Amino acid sequence: MSSESIWLCVGLVGQGIFSARFFVQWLISEKEKRSVIPVAFWYLSLLGGITLLMYSIYKKDPVFILGQSTGVFIYLRNLYLIQRERVARQLKTTG
Repeated sequence: MSSESIWLCVGLVGQGIFSARFFVQWLISEKEKRSVIPVAFWYLSLLGGITLLMYSIYKKDPVFILGQSTGVFIYLRNLYLIQRERVARQLKTTG
């Protein structure tokens, strides 16, 4: 398999992971009967975003690199805020 084919597979896998987050969000929202963004959405966003960022760096596409870099920062920030809230809740219930 050529290097180009491997990177194409990386890009397709990244896009698949990135797209799966919407499927997860839809299923959870249907289950809850309200719009919900589960933590898994942010992890899939991060994993897909990092994979697509790697692909965009390989392709040397500055627009794609900028977009994915910004997204990765946002996904990390959301995961940090979720974790901080969980810790605060635990301290409140045990304190």
